[in-house]
Amino acid sequence: MKMHLFAAAALLSIGSYLPMQAQQALPPKKETLKTLTLVNRYFMEKWPDAGKDIVLKKTWPSHIWTRAVYYEGLMALYQIDPQQSYYDYAVQWGDKHNWGLRGGITTRNADNQACGQTYIDLYLLDKKQHDNRIHDIKASIDTMMLTDVIDDWDWIDAIQMAMPVMARLGKLYNDTAYYHRMYEMYAYTKYKHGTEGLYNQQEHLWWRDKDFVPPYKEPNGGNCYWSRGNGWVLAALLRTMEQLPQSSPYYKIFLQDFKDMSAAILKLQRPDGFWNASLHDPTNFGGKELTGTSLFVYGMAWGVRKGYLDKKTYQPAITKAWNALTKECVHDNGMLGYVQSTGKQPSDGQPVTYDKIPDFEDYGLGCFLLAGSEIYKSK
Repeated sequence: MKMHLFAAAALLSIGSYLPMQAQQALPPKKETLKTLTLVNRYFMEKWPDAGKDIVLKKTWPSHIWTRAVYYEGLMALYQIDPQQSYYDYAVQWGDKHNWGLRGGITTRNADNQACGQTYIDLYLLDKKQHDNRIHDIKASIDTMMLTDVIDDWDWIDAIQMAMPVMARLGKLYNDTAYYHRMYEMYAYTKYKHGTEGLYNQQEHLWWRDKDFVPPYKEPNGGNCYWSRGNGWVLAALLRTMEQLPQSSPYYKIFLQDFKDMSAAILKLQRPDGFWNASLHDPTNFGGKELTGTSLFVYGMAWGVRKGYLDKKTYQPAITKAWNALTKECVHDNGMLGYVQSTGKQPSDGQPVTYDKIPDFEDYGLGCFLLAGSEIYKSK
């Protein structure tokens, strides 16, 4: 009798375990692409005019950093699903702004230069006729390089906005001066800004800017590491390494930082697959949040695909996170929920909910498209 009870319990246990295991599989590629198509269609239909100003409490031109991040995601989607409408929409965006930058070519603000990533990518798709696509972004970076100033990136988001631009120019022109300058600026942010740099070399995470370095602490006494800010750095590292020759002395440095960050981030995943806005304090505006989670999925999935991160270690976290994003955040019409609005810390843009429309919808979608396009490439 006891044996029968044991066998029945074992079968019940296996029966309940198998569905849990099945949930840990990534969706089929067709389903992933269907989801990406849906969320992107929602945005393209909402913003048919790519040059239309963004009107909130103030008016913003549509080539600011938030929209630039969306177009990075769109170009990633175009890479896996080359729809002519995606290309045309991106070109319309550049054309509407005359392939220029907010603040003109003299700007040193990384946010204003973020659009250059897509400008360069679109130029590379049609080099013969479209030198105008890269004139202003190249002029802006070149103007910066005429000086010795390397302390512009005093907030970590800037690393993602501008460093991949410099990497693209370095590759395009086969000019290592771009690589050298972008590393100088990255290293200044890493080691100098704040008190002793914005990167904690023991915990392998970044403070958003000087306002958050110790003695600043979260309510639970932990260091304040903003999820999306660290996601920007992780994304910047991979998007830079994609352009950088592996023989470059900087490649090993970026790769080590990428691995160290990934290991630190992995340990902080919530049981539901998301990451909290405050990585070391789940009690400070804790909850589901799409942007940081998407950027971590993007980075880790790329790292696994490239063989830089151990698949057995990271794939379960990637799968759990992507399944959570697609099941918990995607509305039937393609709108994305749980997107933290713009800001610089966990308390900004709160509350973060399923139904709340953030102040800007574009960058959250961009992060999601980057993650999903990388998931699509997974084996």
